[in-house]
Amino acid sequence: MKRHIIQQSASLIEALDRLNNLSGEMMTLLVTAPDGRMTGTLTDGDIRRALLRGLPLSAPASEAMRRDFRFISEGSDAVATIRELRGLRIRLIPVLDSNGRITRTIDTSVTSTVLPLRAILMAGGKGERLRPLTLDTPKPLLPVGDRAIIDHNVAALAEVGIDHISVTVNYLAEKIEEHFADPVAGVNVRCVREPAPLGTLGSAAYCDIPADGNTLVMNSDLLTTVSFEDMYLHHVAEKADITIAAIPYNVSVPYAILSTEGSQVKALEEKPSYSFYANAGIYIISNRLLRTITPGERTDATDMIESTIASGGKVTFFPISGTWIDIGSPADYAHACQLMRHAMNPRRPQVF
Repeated sequence: MKRHIIQQSASLIEALDRLNNLSGEMMTLLVTAPDGRMTGTLTDGDIRRALLRGLPLSAPASEAMRRDFRFISEGSDAVATIRELRGLRIRLIPVLDSNGRITRTIDTSVTSTVLPLRAILMAGGKGERLRPLTLDTPKPLLPVGDRAIIDHNVAALAEVGIDHISVTVNYLAEKIEEHFADPVAGVNVRCVREPAPLGTLGSAAYCDIPADGNTLVMNSDLLTTVSFEDMYLHHVAEKADITIAAIPYNVSVPYAILSTEGSQVKALEEKPSYSFYANAGIYIISNRLLRTITPGERTDATDMIESTIASGGKVTFFPISGTWIDIGSPADYAHACQLMRHAMNPRRPQVF
């Protein structure tokens, strides 16, 4: 961050030198006053226009900087604002505290947004349908392309600014803990041991869940291109207690279906197709609900969904329009590996 900050009293020639040293990075300087408050932004284009106006290279940066800069406030839910700035092709976004001082920067080419979520990846299953591959390797650590299945998900979460990630482990727990001894995608992933198999959600009781806000919970053995940003914005706009990521599921019946009334046939429908939405194993859940899970008690996600609906809470769904693969069988695993080979081929369109 410091490479991008320059005092407003610095000369334009010094600013040019600083910009030259940023070659290959975002070539924007953040200009600050002596007390640390941000006062403007400066690019080589700003300096060029200042020189054309007749300013000398010895003039201070404050004479050439732009004062109408955009920023976000520390601690705010700025997802919609970051999305807007991305659309304006503003790549370097300063984050300011209440005194207008820069606390950090967001490079949207690296971190596309900053979702105010924590994440829990469920990784305690035995992966029995994938044996013998999972006899000595937990399913989340099976390689797909150049990394483990779970690392694809950690990287996707890091890309949207989620840096508090817990992984709940049980089967071959020590191998997953060893895997995450070093950061993955720049994130220090926390491993939480499940004392016994507790269903698809019960282990969340052992994770650090704040009183307020929401947490993204997902199976660790998925490969998906779901937009976590869109899903979060949907969750907030709907004021939902739980949002379920859903995949379209079509059923084709190879027979003529009778429409009946009593014993009478009213109509025939030849080989109909029906469309449904299926649970994709990805949820955004209110922390208030997650904190009601009793430690040691088996709890499935479906249990919480049904109890929330029964108590009058709001459960919504978010359709996944991209790739989603639940790696539960050898055929699924082979398909995921094939898709990844396709995605890594530079001559082909990207899938992941």
